[in-house]
Amino acid sequence: MKLGEIASQFQLELSGDAEVNITGIASLSGADANQLAFLFNSNYRDQLQDSSAAAVVLRPGDAELTDKPSLLSDNPRMAWARIATLFDSAPMSMPFIDDTAWIADTAKIGEGVAIGPNAVIQTGAVIGDGVQIGAGCHVGAGSTIGAGSRLNANVVLYHSVHLGERCTIHAGCVIGADGFGFEFDGATGDYVKIPQVYSVQIGNDVEIGAGTTIDRGALNDTSIGDQCKLDNQIQVGHGTRIGHHTVISGCTAIAGSTTIGSYCLIGGGVGIVDNIEITDQVEITAMTLVSQSILEKGRYSSGTGLMQGFEWKRSVVGFKKLDDILKRLRRLEGK
Repeated sequence: MKLGEIASQFQLELSGDAEVNITGIASLSGADANQLAFLFNSNYRDQLQDSSAAAVVLRPGDAELTDKPSLLSDNPRMAWARIATLFDSAPMSMPFIDDTAWIADTAKIGEGVAIGPNAVIQTGAVIGDGVQIGAGCHVGAGSTIGAGSRLNANVVLYHSVHLGERCTIHAGCVIGADGFGFEFDGATGDYVKIPQVYSVQIGNDVEIGAGTTIDRGALNDTSIGDQCKLDNQIQVGHGTRIGHHTVISGCTAIAGSTTIGSYCLIGGGVGIVDNIEITDQVEITAMTLVSQSILEKGRYSSGTGLMQGFEWKRSVVGFKKLDDILKRLRRLEGK
């Protein structure tokens, strides 16, 4: 595309030659002479000086840092997100149902749907218009998929799961498996399974990363609000409720019957215990253990900071002495 065409499409101010050809996007250090690069922060101005990029997207205040043709944006990262759609190489399936797909007679299939090899659509499932279902996917009985949604390869929706419109579910996701519910019978010494009789309700414009699992509920539906973004390999326990526009990073584990508000940001590797509430607009940093409810918005962390191994071993010895130290301190304060 011409640089001027990109500027016009995304309403960005153009500085320099509008006829420059752009064949792709890249980082400042990795761009070639036909690519568009981005300066997200003026701290990286040295990379800008050495870049081979044909043009660059930057803030108006940074325009004087280069004589390259430029697109000016108050938010270069947002400009990147939008411009990148022009060069996305992910294949989009044309409407087509592969001969090896199995579709129940009572399933309802909308217009313009693509269903890949060896996919299974069970009894009573409803597939909206323009849905794409990848190879090896399983859509359980009575499940619904809203218009424009996309299931990549080997996604499993158990029975009665509802997926909203324009959602993207990445490979290997399992949605609607049984929640982890057992009750110990002291008389027999056995664990008795608690049936997970509710399901999973997912809103519109949700994206769920590869390998993430979302369990169905025992006493209420598990629910994911509109515009939520879940990273790879997240565990969402049974009956959990997540508000709209919440973003959760990879390898986080959320135990059952937890309520998470809207516009929350949850870092990678976070552990959240069961039956607690997290209010709206809470940020939880990576590797935090959330062991109690959070009822005021803000930024929360737990755990210990990184240190060298020998310092950590010394600190562990100190941790074991904390109780005694605190007792001695209270006695001294009392005196």
